Amino acid sequence: MVTRRAFTVGAAALVGLSHPLFAQRLPRVGVLWHAANAEEEGPYFRGLMKGFDDLAYVDGRNIRLEHRFPNEIPERFAAMAAELVAMKVDVLVGVGAQSSIYAKNATGTIPVIFMYVPDPVGAKLVESLGRPGGNATGLTNSAVELTEKRMQYLKELLPNVSRVALLINPNAKVSTLYVDQARDAARKFKVQLHVAEAATLAALEAAFDGMDRAATQALIINSEGLFFQGRAAIAKLALAHRLPTCVW
Repeated sequence: MVTRRAFTVGAAALVGLSHPLFAQRLPRVGVLWHAANAEEEGPYFRGLMKGFDDLAYVDGRNIRLEHRFPNEIPERFAAMAAELVAMKVDVLVGVGAQSSIYAKNATGTIPVIFMYVPDPVGAKLVESLGRPGGNATGLTNSAVELTEKRMQYLKELLPNVSRVALLINPNAKVSTLYVDQARDAARKFKVQLHVAEAATLAALEAAFDGMDRAATQALIINSEGLFFQGRAAIAKLALAHRLPTCVW
């Protein structure tokens, strides 16, 4: 699935790159990732590269790929997006919600292709799914809608679970949608929902302590850059607090 999606994005990003305008130079595609390096991006990086390879585009031969890895640091997102725009890339690809938002905010003219965005309309990347408008288009991973599936998954694994926590970053705009979806799912599966907030990595321990006080029995974690950074710490805390966890 990763490879297929990446292939699609690669194809979309390359539409028009064979135009005569590019006859005198290599077309440039800027890719704003979210992790610290290609290794951390794992299958997403390999999948996108395979998509280009399948289309016979080779970096340095008939295309120039400019990769930037901000490591989920807001200042680096902004600076790297601006850097790619200043380089006058022909297409700008944003991988993940944060990267895509910064890419879109950096330019109103360069085509922006977004990948794995849970709510493109809510993130103001497009006007609507049917008619995107503007200079951005791409793929959504429907992460918000999957919140109910995560709740269902926990309920199937733990039939007696009655109190479930949802870990969110209150500073992320999409969190409101996650909470709304989780509350609807909690009502459907007849469980109590505890919303735990962590706006920084340092706040994770307090968030887990709050889950203990609320007597939660399981945990849902949605797609969020901060939690990607803290994935190792979250795993340790979940084990220490004996919380079965459903992660994005």
